Amino acid sequence: MAPPAFSDIAKETNDVLGRDFFHLAPVSVDFKSVAPNGVAFTTKGKTANGKTSASLEAKYSDKPTGVTVTQGWNTANALDTKFEVVDALSPGLKSELSTSIVPGGKKDAKLNLYFSQPIVNARAFVDLLKGPVFNGDITVGQDGFTTGVSLAYDVKSAVLTNYSAGIGYKAPVYAISLIASNNLQLFSAGYYHKVSPTVEVGAKGTYDSKKATAPNPVAIEIATKYQLDPSAFFKVKVADSGVASLAYSQNLRPGVKLGLGAAIDTLKLSESAHKFGLSLSFSA
Repeated sequence: MAPPAFSDIAKETNDVLGRDFFHLAPVSVDFKSVAPNGVAFTTKGKTANGKTSASLEAKYSDKPTGVTVTQGWNTANALDTKFEVVDALSPGLKSELSTSIVPGGKKDAKLNLYFSQPIVNARAFVDLLKGPVFNGDITVGQDGFTTGVSLAYDVKSAVLTNYSAGIGYKAPVYAISLIASNNLQLFSAGYYHKVSPTVEVGAKGTYDSKKATAPNPVAIEIATKYQLDPSAFFKVKVADSGVASLAYSQNLRPGVKLGLGAAIDTLKLSESAHKFGLSLSFSA
């Protein structure tokens, strides 16, 4: 089994702290279905910052050839197309060409490569129209340990614009990680523990060396997830900024999931700084 990608070294911690909190949008709805010919359709809509946005996506995979085509269209009139080819050139290699076109406006094109083997995981992302700019990372791992580096390089200017490094260890019921990002100036230490089959806990501390003289140079956040039963869970997250986030997810019936979320600024209880959200997910 390949080690995790660089962005997933702290995945267990980040999932507890960041996933399934529904207050980020007041209302969000998504619907997934699969046609008889194998085409998967995904429709999403949400309201945020006083605006409503939506997208429609169709995805078709031809398993014998390893080719997947995804076509999307959203309310910004952007046509997003992605071609994926798996194991065609070499075992463990996935190639991906992603384009986004707004008729008469913005255009983007990116070439992405993913390569994984039992002890190595490497990725390369090339923005073909900007720069071009190369982003890449590589990790090596064995027996639960993973270490890796990431960098961003402006090909036209021949300048290394960003670099990061990280190390992590994953055991059956816990995981720890240390990531140094933003040119080794931002440090994040994460911890995850599956306390029991129904309880998970995650914590992360972040130190910004640019703010070393600030009153509180280290930011701390802690979260826990409690699985009420196979169809429902509850999450709580508390940050040193004073914001407490709550989330509740319930499978109402097969294919229908309800999510409720809130973020309460405990330092500004009398002000309108709080956020609330509702999410509905349908699948067929």
